[in-house]
Amino acid sequence: MHLRYSFRVYPSAGQRMALARAFGCARVVFNDALRACETARAAGLPFIPSGELSRQLTASKKTPERAWLAEVS
Repeated sequence: MHLRYSFRVYPSAGQRMALARAFGCARVVFNDALRACETARAAGLPFIPSGELSRQLTASKKTPERAWLAEVS
């Protein structure tokens, strides 16, 4: 048996901004990981493990142009 629940949320203005920031960061990180995997596949390299993708994310958070990624959990 599969159960499904549906909830409606009514976030405040501050919560909407925090959610938008979190989802925006998640989108950027996902697209970066996808780009890295596609680049490796196009070059004929083996699949990039999740540990390596995590290391790349940590390194990108320390760059000045992606420092805003560290503001979101």
